[in-house]
Amino acid sequence: MRKLVWITCAAALLALAGLARAQELDIAVNGSALFSPRNTSASLAFLPPAEEGTLFGASVQYIGDNHFGYSAEGAFRYHEGLYNGFQHFRPILYDVNGVYSRHLHAKIEGDLMAGIGGQTLIFYNSFSNNCVSSVCPISVNSTHFLVHLGGGIRYNFWHSLFIRPEANYYRVIDNHEFNSGNVLRLGASIGFSIK
Repeated sequence: MRKLVWITCAAALLALAGLARAQELDIAVNGSALFSPRNTSASLAFLPPAEEGTLFGASVQYIGDNHFGYSAEGAFRYHEGLYNGFQHFRPILYDVNGVYSRHLHAKIEGDLMAGIGGQTLIFYNSFSNNCVSSVCPISVNSTHFLVHLGGGIRYNFWHSLFIRPEANYYRVIDNHEFNSGNVLRLGASIGFSIK
């Protein structure tokens, strides 16, 4: 959770530093849902589950005069999920991207992005209350490198406010905690632009 806050703050400061010559700076919050394939053909008793759930996050995006720019975004699960019915966990996704943005209509812009990042999975120890000493860990983290591709259609509905339906694909490398490293995040952002 702290990494997400630090990455978002650092990206915001970098974007604000270039504001004097920036064409556009977008700051947004988002809600989305995760989807990944399930394993339906294996006969094992303990299968890794599909990665699913509802995420909330934030993003900062800078677009220069030449329609190219960069962005940083992060998303996390607000409520703990239940991993295979017994272990509480929380996924956090974060990435930095190169962005291409183009005006499609008077109030509509298209954004395409590609970049790299990471996925941190926090698994909570449900037995830490039964420990008699302080050697029981409260949580165990697992972090994986990821590649990100995404896109969205931004509609400026009132002055500098916009809504952006978006789709994000993540290829999480060595994602052995879940059935697949292919993760799709569908959602929408709401934010404002500084031009």
